[in-house]
Amino acid sequence: MPERELGALMATKKKRRRRRIRGPIARRWFAVGALLLVGLLYYRPLHDFVQARSQRAVRVTEVRQLQKERAALERRLRRASSLAVLTQEARSLGYIRPGEHLFIVKDIPQWRRGQHAWRHAASRGR
Repeated sequence: MPERELGALMATKKKRRRRRIRGPIARRWFAVGALLLVGLLYYRPLHDFVQARSQRAVRVTEVRQLQKERAALERRLRRASSLAVLTQEARSLGYIRPGEHLFIVKDIPQWRRGQHAWRHAASRGR
């Protein structure tokens, strides 16, 4: 009987040893699996967050650019609304004031050459 008890005691020690050896390994694999699961569950929200942050940076840049463009357009509008600028633009389009006569001069470079030659000849004749 003592041999049976000794054999049973040895068998329980082997089982305990096996459990002790298997226990930490199983716990490690369980921990690795749990970390992988948590990582997989966090991947999509984290990816969306990073993508939204980069899109926000692009949008902020666009908004700043549009604000600068708006300010430039407002300055241009204020400048264009002045009476002097409106008069100048109207004259460049060919508009005249009531009572004025419109004269269209053609070949100004040719006229200038003629004036230069005439002045040059007049200065020699003196």
